[in-house]
Amino acid sequence: MRIALVYANDYTYFMGEKIAGFDWDAGNWPKCGKHGVSRDEIEYVLRHMTFRIPDPNPAEARFRTAGRAADGRAIFIVYTHREQAEKTYLRPISARYMHEKEVRAYEQIEKAMAKPANG
Repeated sequence: MRIALVYANDYTYFMGEKIAGFDWDAGNWPKCGKHGVSRDEIEYVLRHMTFRIPDPNPAEARFRTAGRAADGRAIFIVYTHREQAEKTYLRPISARYMHEKEVRAYEQIEKAMAKPANG
């Protein structure tokens, strides 16, 4: 499994590419919001994500990530990149709170990522 690390400052970067913001509309917001996750929570997780993996969707390049909202709840997100006016935006496709089993697996990933590379 390939994992791309992402570092966030004032802007979010993916492999050296600056992300201008988020692409929300009537097409993606209802799909994301139906599971009770707010836009603020989704944007927070995407701004602070530490990994992503490719999603197997054959129609477009999509990515999966997971992270914790500001309140600590674990959230799973599928998103894609959209180009608009020569800028790149993140377009959330689906978001939901993770189930207990997924949270346990995510906590193992968090622990592994927190370990020094030599240790």
